[in-house]
Amino acid sequence: MVICQIVHMKHLIYVIGLFLCSLASQSVQASTFADSTRVYTKSMADSAYAGGDYATAIYIYEQLLEANGESAAIYYNLGGAYYKMDEIARAILNYERALLLDPSNADAMFNLELARSKAVDKNAVISELFFVRWYREFAAIMSANAWSRVAILCFIILISCLTLFIFSKKRKTKKIIFIFALLSLLCTALANVIASSQTAKLLYREGAIVVEPSVTVRSTPSTNGTELFILHEGKKVKIKDDSMKAWKEIEIEDGNIGWLPAESIERI
Repeated sequence: MVICQIVHMKHLIYVIGLFLCSLASQSVQASTFADSTRVYTKSMADSAYAGGDYATAIYIYEQLLEANGESAAIYYNLGGAYYKMDEIARAILNYERALLLDPSNADAMFNLELARSKAVDKNAVISELFFVRWYREFAAIMSANAWSRVAILCFIILISCLTLFIFSKKRKTKKIIFIFALLSLLCTALANVIASSQTAKLLYREGAIVVEPSVTVRSTPSTNGTELFILHEGKKVKIKDDSMKAWKEIEIEDGNIGWLPAESIERI
């Protein structure tokens, strides 16, 4: 009789245990479902950021990016949250992404330089011709979409000028219209070139940021390759060979080239 009672007791404990485990599992699933169906807004993330809860702000910003796609404003705020958490590599990565979408964001550029100043590897100073620097700075005043709109507007002006040129009777007026048509043509070509260049940067994403504390760059895509140099988190690199999944050939601004593990960098 005693043995039977013990057996029944063990069976009862086992059943209760299964019941409690089932309840716990359902609770976790319900919590996960509630979190997955919760609607986050930028104002919620901004409030968390303003309140100093940077971890929550980061989580919400990343959820917004996953749900709604890329946004220069979200990347900028996300970079700021990571900077406050002292995660410099992630801050640099998101400031770079913000500038890729909106090159005219002066605040993102300033904060990017501030974050870079805290990185171990400093950017090498590369001399460039004045007109190359002028072109780069001029192209950065607007986004690719904005330059595309400028190109369309200039083309419309060009067509209008050509129409007026054809129907104009006065020689002096024709000269003035011709000058405006020529300027419109040049502006159309320049705006198209800049828009195409910025669009190519968005599509191909050759830039990447080192996200590991340090990584050894090797001569071949193998751990047995010769050690060439070491890069630290936050360093910007250019991906030259993207054909392999586990390894990427990269180049830094001073021209040095080598291979590093793909997981050690994150594409801008």
